[in-house]
Amino acid sequence: MTARTTQNSLVNLLPTRVSDDNGLAQDVMQGLSQSPKKLSSRFFYDAKGSQLFQQIMELPEYYLTKLEHQILSRQRKEILYAIDTQNPFQLVDLGAGDAYKTKLLLSELVASKADFSYVPLDISEDQLNLLLEDMHHRWPHLEVQALAAEYFQGLEWLNQNRRQRKVVLFLGSNIGNFDLPEAQNFLCALRQTLNPEDSFLLGLDLKKDPEKIRRAYDDAAGVTSAFNLNLLHRINKELQGDFDLDQFQHFAEYDPLEGTMRSFLVSRQAQEVHIGALKQTFRFEAWEAIHTENSYKFTLRQVEEMAGSCGFTIQEVFTDKTFGFADVLLRPV
Repeated sequence: MTARTTQNSLVNLLPTRVSDDNGLAQDVMQGLSQSPKKLSSRFFYDAKGSQLFQQIMELPEYYLTKLEHQILSRQRKEILYAIDTQNPFQLVDLGAGDAYKTKLLLSELVASKADFSYVPLDISEDQLNLLLEDMHHRWPHLEVQALAAEYFQGLEWLNQNRRQRKVVLFLGSNIGNFDLPEAQNFLCALRQTLNPEDSFLLGLDLKKDPEKIRRAYDDAAGVTSAFNLNLLHRINKELQGDFDLDQFQHFAEYDPLEGTMRSFLVSRQAQEVHIGALKQTFRFEAWEAIHTENSYKFTLRQVEEMAGSCGFTIQEVFTDKTFGFADVLLRPV
């Protein structure tokens, strides 16, 4: 790592951030007005939601973080060798969170004195500020430019900064939170921002025992339930809603045919909810559901087909011992 004294900085990518009330208000108005009702999972991550997700990652049932951590811990030298860290580059971390797994790569890069800078992107500005503070204490001379934005805003930034070689990370199977057509669109849009010398490391949860998958999204301690219900609390807090959280319950189901894990918030009784900021009242039937999240599970053949159709080729595949998770290194064709 080249010693740099550039101070870690937080950059708001666009004047209107996705975490603003306007973005949340629009999503709530549209989502609760349609049938079936839905809310976007991108609004899970306020400060409280981010804290709850950190707890989720430590749960015994939540295997995703553990398996990917195993891959990056045991194979990080091989991954970085395949990426080619001999020449300067930017490490762009889409959906960075607390960078728990990315720090394994960062530690190896710093130790090898690679010439790179780190660009974490996350929807939560609170989370980014915590990450910046941690980065400054760990590696005070590492150049870090944090971007508070959602993924497609991050692609705009990538497209505007194409002159420097980039290694883009999209870990944690975050791509599984897109619908499959959206995932395809995302991969194709990302490909358009990359040059032939760039790399893309994509984390993917693979299909496995359906019951193991279901338990990961409906843990015995109820942390995932609290994480989902926090979305209603956020609406109450930021949009003057009057959701009674005790009258909604978390429900999760896995479809092994589609490879789709679905999460819902279900109304326990017939009720009305008023949201002051929208000047709107929404009626719920007893046991009516709000769809909050999809999490898709993949096969490697499926990934190869999706990537190939967008102009990527698979350079290498890194998996854990159980073949339950994969970090796939893609190159622009």
